Amino acid sequence: MAAHLIVSTTTDSEESARELAAKAVEASLGACAQIVGPITSVYRWEGEVHTDPEWRVEIKTAQDRVAALVDLLKANHGYDVPEIIATPIEGGSTEYLDWVITETR
Repeated sequence: MAAHLIVSTTTDSEESARELAAKAVEASLGACAQIVGPITSVYRWEGEVHTDPEWRVEIKTAQDRVAALVDLLKANHGYDVPEIIATPIEGGSTEYLDWVITETR
């Protein structure tokens, strides 16, 4: 697995997105987080197709912090089954990626 990842989740409000982002950074489980939104999500839930506005939270982290970050997001998320996806970062600025490691210690 890559040494650096982006962990993404979506939520139903900007306030909730800000809270998740802040908790992740305050706990040193993410070096930084960006909030994107509103976006439109189309999904099936309990047999019905829904279309709703959501806000995406993208958290940059180190591989060894992903499990704890996922646990934190699940514990603080308002959804029954939140989207939580980890995507490897395959390259980039060495200085930035070093900073991600430093900030997640």
